[in-house]
Amino acid sequence: MPEKRLLLRSHLGVDFTRLDNYLNHGGFAMWKRALELGPDGITAEVKASGLRGRGGAGFPTGTKWGFLPKDGRPRYLVVNADEGEPGTFKDRYFLEEDPFRQLEGILISAYAIGAHICYIYIRGEYWNSKAVTEDAVAQMYRAGWLGRNIQGSGFDLDVYVHSGAGAYICGEETALIESIEGKPGMPRLKPPFPANYGVFGYPTIVNNTETLAAVPVILEMGGAAWCDLGSPKNGGTKLVGVSGHVKNPGLFEVPMGTPMREIIYDLGGGILDDKEILAIIPGGSSCPFLTKDEIDVPMDFDGLKAVGSMLGTACITVIAEGTDLIGVMGRVAKFYQHESCGQCTPCRQGTGWLHAIVQKLDAGAAGEEAIDLLVDACNGIDGNTICAHGEAAAWPIRSICKKFRPQLEAAIRQRAAAAA
Repeated sequence: MPEKRLLLRSHLGVDFTRLDNYLNHGGFAMWKRALELGPDGITAEVKASGLRGRGGAGFPTGTKWGFLPKDGRPRYLVVNADEGEPGTFKDRYFLEEDPFRQLEGILISAYAIGAHICYIYIRGEYWNSKAVTEDAVAQMYRAGWLGRNIQGSGFDLDVYVHSGAGAYICGEETALIESIEGKPGMPRLKPPFPANYGVFGYPTIVNNTETLAAVPVILEMGGAAWCDLGSPKNGGTKLVGVSGHVKNPGLFEVPMGTPMREIIYDLGGGILDDKEILAIIPGGSSCPFLTKDEIDVPMDFDGLKAVGSMLGTACITVIAEGTDLIGVMGRVAKFYQHESCGQCTPCRQGTGWLHAIVQKLDAGAAGEEAIDLLVDACNGIDGNTICAHGEAAAWPIRSICKKFRPQLEAAIRQRAAAAA
């Protein structure tokens, strides 16, 4: 199957970290269009596009912008580039290879929502991403694309690159805001929502990197044309990562709603050693796992929801037959225990219990009843925390226990026999 490349341009062989190259390939051409449309016109095009947040939640972007109160207070735009979800590597492309694509989207979006300050919050481990993005921001200031009276438009915008400290929880928008303010990265209770009470108590829009990178393309094509590329209620194209036990891992761009099977076998090249699929993680490790019989599903928000999982970041991890699922659960449980901020008891204690139970299973020190104990622990975490970190820990473990019980029971018996 062919890709539909509108955002990805790595195949052109152009160094898009240089502003002159970006401008020579049509960069910032949509700024003039944005000024013609005005803030309301831009928002209308984004709404018409059906663009839903590409960070995982999938909330309609134009609708989110419309939540900002019209009370005269300063507004902020925050870019969530805290790409800490295991198995996910889509935003890194824009941060390191095509940073002006995101920055053009930032400029247009800030103008649309009336924000004059933007923070780009980058994952702490993304040192090179931070360096490239900071250099791109500096190039824009020198060329008059940031700062006061941008290109004679009368619009002002300052952009600051803020590096996290390596906390996965700061991918949650309110924890990210707390971190920008210099506080520990712990999620806030909502309401109030960031659109009303965000950075420093002011109205704030938090958008994902890929979401903002799509905005210039939407203006160029028109919102309706962008929407028509995807599936119903899932407009446009989507960057998808494919990794794990595949022959051709990488980052691709496809219309929303493209069948997962086609992505895995046509773009991903199929399974290593021509094995069968055992399990699929459809969009980062926080997603419920799927079986090989569930991959004939459209890769969009509604399609994955219909089979009990979620699109998440749309970065697929393929797990081949013969893989030890107890080991997989151990990796997942350890990660979410380590990354819990500790604010909520069900998450702080529950993730520890999940890890401890899986460790016992791995050591051959627990029987098949531990599977039911894991499910009970997941049920105790799910829905009982301030943010979705609890669900992120519980959903993948519970899905493995429920969908792959025969494989788990066989692995438990093998470990018990080896430990005897």
